[in-house]
Amino acid sequence: MEIKAIDVKKLRDLTSAGMMDCKKALIEAEGDFERAKEIIREKGKLVAEKRADRTTSEGKSIALVDASGKKAVVVALGCETDFVAKNADFQALADQIAQVALNEFPADAAALLACTLPSGQTVEAAITEQTGKTGEKHSLVNYQTATAEYLHAYNHVINGKLSAVVGFNKVVPAELGKGVAMQVASMKPVSVSAADCPAEVVEQEKTVAIQKTKEEQIQRAVDVALKKAGINPAHVDSEAHIESNTAKGWLTPEQAEQARQIIKTESEKKAASLNPQMIEQIANGRVAKFFKENTLEEQEYQMSDQKISVKDYIKSVDPEAKVVVFKRFSLSD
Repeated sequence: MEIKAIDVKKLRDLTSAGMMDCKKALIEAEGDFERAKEIIREKGKLVAEKRADRTTSEGKSIALVDASGKKAVVVALGCETDFVAKNADFQALADQIAQVALNEFPADAAALLACTLPSGQTVEAAITEQTGKTGEKHSLVNYQTATAEYLHAYNHVINGKLSAVVGFNKVVPAELGKGVAMQVASMKPVSVSAADCPAEVVEQEKTVAIQKTKEEQIQRAVDVALKKAGINPAHVDSEAHIESNTAKGWLTPEQAEQARQIIKTESEKKAASLNPQMIEQIANGRVAKFFKENTLEEQEYQMSDQKISVKDYIKSVDPEAKVVVFKRFSLSD
């Protein structure tokens, strides 16, 4: 049967699918618009299945706070390319999903996918349909919620891929809320304070700190022994360097072998005589530095000309105010 251009355009307006996809769907459906719409939806499912293993590192992240200022969501819709992320339909769908998430406040991502959009479709069905329109994988890559007495959201408008929400124990000036939300977005804290830092993060940092401290102590002893033997430690800091520097004539074969023996002997000797208390003390110092750099309250506040921590800056504005929660998501991380 003949498919008229006006019918193709009508189906395109209804589905936002490509012109050729609309024409093919109408031909297959023999002009039945409802069947053609279903064909386009089915195509979206097939495309989604085929591209299920693709990564979605582009897209749009959105943080929203409701009118009460006490409830917030951070939602991200992902896709494969920046080109599709900038598409008006993709942007509109991301906005709709975020708004539905804020309105319905579902418990988790699975519940959000089951929520109904103004179009009557579920979030999951709409994402699948959009996948069919663009030929790229689309997915709900993030859904987080936050509640507090006062919440402020920040969305990075330049790339649209970074969002954050910060919650306070009381209402604070909007300028402070925005500044701390921007701090969360840019500085990626792991927790509000050291006290609420996840135990697994603390354990991992402590393990790394102890290992690094031991390695430094051993290397220091090795370097001292090498220098006493008249060998430059920088020339023998790896087997590759020993071989390379021997070939260049910077080390004699005898010096190269001597260096290997010194490294082995001194490493074993120092490892056996390390002071556990000293290692623990140095490692604790490293962990304390980690907290200072990676917990929100202890970080240096980036929105101030003064060298001041986030916690102290908040106190300077309102002595009773403090951050109780934050959420952050970036498609680029």
